[in-house]
Amino acid sequence: MSNPTQIWPADRARSYREKGYWRGETFPALLRQRAAAHPDRICLTSGTQNWSYAELHTRALRFGAGLVALGLQPGERILIQMGNVPEFFQAVFGAFAAGLVPVYALPAHRRAEVQHLAGKSQARAIVVQDKIDRFDHAQLALEVQAELDGLDHVIISGTAPEGTLALEDIQGDPACLPADPDPQSVAFLQISGGSTGLPKLIPRTHDDYIYSLRGSNALCGMDENSVYLAVLPNAHNFTMSSPGTFGTFYAGGRVVLCPTPLPQIAFGLSARENVTITGLVPPLALLWLDAAEKLQPDLSSLQILQVGGAKFLPEAARRVTPVLGCRLQQVFGMAEGLVCYTRAEDSDALVIGTQGRPICPDDEVLVLDDAGHPVPDGQPGNLLTRGPYTISAYHDDPSANARSFTEDGFYRTGDMVIRLPSGHLVVQGRSNDQINRNGEKISAEEVEDLLLSHPAVFDAVVVSIPDARLGERACAFIQPKEGQSTDASALRAHLRARDVAAFKIPDEIRMVTGFATTAVGKISRRQLRESLRASVLAEEAAAQEA
Repeated sequence: MSNPTQIWPADRARSYREKGYWRGETFPALLRQRAAAHPDRICLTSGTQNWSYAELHTRALRFGAGLVALGLQPGERILIQMGNVPEFFQAVFGAFAAGLVPVYALPAHRRAEVQHLAGKSQARAIVVQDKIDRFDHAQLALEVQAELDGLDHVIISGTAPEGTLALEDIQGDPACLPADPDPQSVAFLQISGGSTGLPKLIPRTHDDYIYSLRGSNALCGMDENSVYLAVLPNAHNFTMSSPGTFGTFYAGGRVVLCPTPLPQIAFGLSARENVTITGLVPPLALLWLDAAEKLQPDLSSLQILQVGGAKFLPEAARRVTPVLGCRLQQVFGMAEGLVCYTRAEDSDALVIGTQGRPICPDDEVLVLDDAGHPVPDGQPGNLLTRGPYTISAYHDDPSANARSFTEDGFYRTGDMVIRLPSGHLVVQGRSNDQINRNGEKISAEEVEDLLLSHPAVFDAVVVSIPDARLGERACAFIQPKEGQSTDASALRAHLRARDVAAFKIPDEIRMVTGFATTAVGKISRRQLRESLRASVLAEEAAAQEA
């Protein structure tokens, strides 16, 4: 298997350079330049630790030189699985300095995912935190190493068991480090955010990813005074680049690492560290909103709450400013590339009701029907895109590439959207999130938003299930707010009072204590749908046997 690559057609690459999107920047140079310009400025805060740009740079260079001393060669892969700790950035920027290609695993990943990512990327080394939330990642790494040829080194941040190397002992002379990489080379391999199956590997180049940081910073008002609270996992694309931790470093600001997404902890950090911006997925945003109403925390420094990773429904979105006192910025994007933001100048209706518009004027967006024909603005369709920071191929995955990319380089995102004349996108859900009930098409997102307007509902997910008479019928999973209760008849009455078409009222309503999520915290409707279908089939089979 060859080294990861990401290649754009020559005409598009030339255009992106001429227009200044690609400037020949690299991640080793990014940190080196910030450390030279602001050596004493704090770039990372974690608990009582405060690392300056110079300290992070020095740690990264020495660690990178230590990796070279182990025999690792530029272009080889190194898998990194760590929580929200400063050593994550030491490892990542150390790998960059050594010319290696980091492969990001999330803290929630276990043996199946880690073995797949290490094997698929042909990783030579793995760097893990010894324990995250009491799970023994060091032992997991050793088990994966035993199964894979070529995974030569297991490096542990924390207590290193026998047969592993301690991260703090991986040191070398920076004089041995290679020159900066080609800006068009792959900087790292991200993971796809799908809800089922093993993750695909997404090759991102220095030039394309750094452009997305620069573009995000401009839209989010990031500068040297910005303080970003990293709540979601460091390895999450949203946390890294929208504008995230890497965007904060690019701006010369400061990153505060939050060890847990619990609102009580995050609220305290926000007040103590004067946090100005943070990003959450919708389930966490709902949790924060409810907690803030009860706790009345000091969030006076917080200017922007970004919500992304999945659609943030309008009923919840309109609560952000009244409850948290900051501006909401909706973010819609994907690790494969395209990122959309609502803007400061957007109307309240656009901020609450859309997921923003693309970063770049050269982000090409197609909205097509199932036959591949363009649909007019205001009508739902399948989203396809290409641009200066959107990939045109996954790493070593021909079947996925055939499914996911057109011959002319557009990425089939799998999202259903409505495009407004302004260019803003309204996400309708995944292409399989629509329910076809007796010929009537129902948007799961629309019904979920209506259910969320009930005062006792914390969250709601609507899925389709097979029905012999209707083809599909709608089932709503309802998570009540803590200490409150409701029932199906009350919820149906609530929907009727909102003048909802009768066919949109769920045929079945089930109460749950929580929702299954993917490793990055997204609600997995596909998993819920499959679980419900299995449950219904089992119930029907049992009834027939009785």
